[in-house]
Amino acid sequence: MIWGECWVSDIVYFEKPGRENTEEVAKLAIQRAKDLNIGYIVVASNTGYTAKYFAGKGPKVVCVTHHVGFREPGFDEMSPEVRKNLKNQGVDILTTTHLFGNVERAVTNKFGGLYPGGIISHTLRMFGQGTKVAVEIAVMALDAGLIPYGQPVISVGGSGKGADTALVIKPSHAKTIFDTEILEIICKPKNPKR
Repeated sequence: MIWGECWVSDIVYFEKPGRENTEEVAKLAIQRAKDLNIGYIVVASNTGYTAKYFAGKGPKVVCVTHHVGFREPGFDEMSPEVRKNLKNQGVDILTTTHLFGNVERAVTNKFGGLYPGGIISHTLRMFGQGTKVAVEIAVMALDAGLIPYGQPVISVGGSGKGADTALVIKPSHAKTIFDTEILEIICKPKNPKR
């Protein structure tokens, strides 16, 4: 809706974060992508649970997973069957080291202290874990060449399992992350720390 010289869009606030919001997040994100003629939705989904709500329902879907070994050495959280099924539905899957959890985290874990990626992560978490994830995966997908540079995308994150946050975002590359723009909040938890 246009109000004066600006756009007004309703933001949906969920009472608490979590998996129970996933289906509604998908509906809201897909509809907003259609409203804005956005061609890509980037989704955090480690097992495929969240990605299945987006696959084949509109814009191109890019699924960003945990890297292999995130939970335990050598273990991939997304089974080969789920991976194949999503790819057959046209979903691109990116499994790589997390933007905010790279080798700097190893240094911090071993020796203590702070690192830039951790500071950015904690700052974004003031809006909720889903916001941090949505920003991180959009930049990762851009760096991997899976979404176009300079164009808004919908990015969907969550707080552990499922989805509870969707943003309209114009990501920049990791080396220029502070040029990233969060254009709209589609939905997020009202109380993200619960």
